[in-house]
Amino acid sequence: MRLPARNAEPRASLLHGCLLIALGLPAGVSAQASGQPQGDQSGQPAAAVQLPSVVASATRIPADALVVPAAIDVVEADAIHRARPAIDLSESLDRIPGVVARNRQNDAQDLQISIRGFGARATFGVRGVRLYTDGIPATMPDGQGQVSHFPIASAERIEVLRGPFSALYGNASGGVISLFTASAPAEPTLSAGLVLGGYGLQQSSLSFQTPWGDGNDGSFVGDFADVRSDGYRRHSRSHRRSGQAVLKGVAGTGTRYTVLVNGLDLEADDPQGLTAGQLRGDRRAASDGALAFDTRKTVRQGQAGARIEQALGESQTLRLTAHAGSRKTTQMLSVPVIVQRKNPMHGGGAIDLDRDYSGADLRWQWASSLLERPFSLTTGLEHQVSEERRRGFENFIGDRIGVVGKLRRDQDDRVTARDVYAQAEWAPADRWRINLGARRSQVRFNSRDHYITADNPDDSGSLEYARTSPVAGVLFRATPWLSVYANAGAGFETPTLSELAYRDDDRSGLNDGLEPARSRNIEAGVRARRDGWEWSGAVFQSRTRDELVVVANQGGRSVYGNAGVSRRRGVELAGTVEFAPQWHLSGAYTFLDAEYLTDFAACGTPPCGDDSLIIQAGRRIPGLARNTAWSELRWSPLASTDVMLEGQFTDRIAVDDANSEYAPAAARFDLAAEHRIQRDGLEWRGFARLNNVFDRDIIGSVIVNDGNGRYYEPAPGRHWQVGVSASRSF
Repeated sequence: MRLPARNAEPRASLLHGCLLIALGLPAGVSAQASGQPQGDQSGQPAAAVQLPSVVASATRIPADALVVPAAIDVVEADAIHRARPAIDLSESLDRIPGVVARNRQNDAQDLQISIRGFGARATFGVRGVRLYTDGIPATMPDGQGQVSHFPIASAERIEVLRGPFSALYGNASGGVISLFTASAPAEPTLSAGLVLGGYGLQQSSLSFQTPWGDGNDGSFVGDFADVRSDGYRRHSRSHRRSGQAVLKGVAGTGTRYTVLVNGLDLEADDPQGLTAGQLRGDRRAASDGALAFDTRKTVRQGQAGARIEQALGESQTLRLTAHAGSRKTTQMLSVPVIVQRKNPMHGGGAIDLDRDYSGADLRWQWASSLLERPFSLTTGLEHQVSEERRRGFENFIGDRIGVVGKLRRDQDDRVTARDVYAQAEWAPADRWRINLGARRSQVRFNSRDHYITADNPDDSGSLEYARTSPVAGVLFRATPWLSVYANAGAGFETPTLSELAYRDDDRSGLNDGLEPARSRNIEAGVRARRDGWEWSGAVFQSRTRDELVVVANQGGRSVYGNAGVSRRRGVELAGTVEFAPQWHLSGAYTFLDAEYLTDFAACGTPPCGDDSLIIQAGRRIPGLARNTAWSELRWSPLASTDVMLEGQFTDRIAVDDANSEYAPAAARFDLAAEHRIQRDGLEWRGFARLNNVFDRDIIGSVIVNDGNGRYYEPAPGRHWQVGVSASRSF
């Protein structure tokens, strides 16, 4: 194992090749043939109507969002890129109600993403939410995902699915986030950009896009980005290099295909969280342990895939998606030396984790009629495998700390997920649509322990979880511009490998006492779009049995348990309107009431015993704000100029299950402007932003149930960003 020294330059990444074959509905198929009942402005069905530009595929059947009986939103390219550096998802997802994407100011731990309260307790990575880029899963079969490799700069749109229908994506589906890369323009185009900002931010990017193939019916898009930052806090410097190439085309038989390759190199220092006392002293400080042990992380990831879409006659379509990749992670933790010396079964404070993963999804779609009304059926098989080589080392040698020492853990882990799913859609009348679906998920964990000593017995083992998740939805098209819908379904979320890693008997090995979290969800909503304005609203409730919670957290080891019954319910509102020429107003609001309905026991040190802390029913689920709001006022005095004022409010947030402390409520405002011109054969784009204009003290995110009380990750005060890019077509 080798952890690079601080400020070391990243090594070149090795991109792993594989085939990704995905099938989908070919372009140009009529609404009748695709099973998507459409209507003209009179509300009557039309034989062949091109879908509107706001098309969502997150329910696995592409359709206008107005005829989808689920809470689904699409963030288009303009909103993703307008006056923004387009570095990560936290810049774009605030406009979607029910979704939280917090920039932790710590690239060693990725973003903190949750949907309707699912995923908020993740201390690193993303859990509870399924993630996809161009149809390729960024979520492992155990339910944990990463977004650090998402190519935001080349995104055409981001789709977000909330609510019961996300269960059709399987394990850890509190919601679904899918990013789709833009196709090439009509002419070959070369683009370059530079972004500078406060706290040493530097982003340079290069992109080449070109049509190709007979009749230019295909496209190639290649992107590269280099992002460096000194970080807002001390010991939070990071350097990330990422690249992606996407090739799309049509074979002579009409087969559509996509080939994708991407890679990521990341090195980041980890400042860790701050206690309330430290926060009052110096908001930009790192923890003492972070400085003493030089806590840091490196990630090398490469993946590739291909997608093929083939129509089988006029009414059937076959889609096959396959992908493979690897992710190599090394990390230095601040586990105290005395803890490792006193406990011979401790896994150490330096981590070396190599993961290889692959998967395939075969899907068949049939579009026909039932009782002379449009009907479609989609069925599929999905198989995913993740294999990990996990090793742990002491983070000291003699009196030296923050270095890799003796081996303390050596195991091979394997997760296999096998899923079968089906979804049917029927339009029994012109204004009605019914969706039914179910998914059978089977997730198996295997762990083989190779570190066996007299003091550390064999911790090998295996576990298996299985669940069937049904969903149903109905939609009524009240008018051509207004739809109302309702749906219900069951959810299924297994523990991740990290959550299974420790038991409450002070040993490593799979925690076979953990049960999967099972939820029952209901939702009702309304969506409207007409003449320059669009709005939506939804009410929902999720009732979860065996919520996964931390019951012990000490010495770098988190032991998880189940928390009986919990409930999340709320209201989501969103809208956008052009209320005057050149003026646009957008906003989103979420009310989320998330609490435990039954008591459960937690303790400070394993094993849990008589000193267990009882978390009483009625406590808030930590990491969640009861009220959040976002708004954007945009003025476009010229077709080439935009000026924006953004506001965001976040209510106070409980930091632990006992609700012993809260991160305070806060509001912030950002001011931004963008201008676009054509000169000397180049298309120029320039922007400037002033974030947190009033220099508010804000907690960007919290580390739920941190055993050392280091809950708080502060966000920057007032800071600036400027960017310029140029593109040329040939």
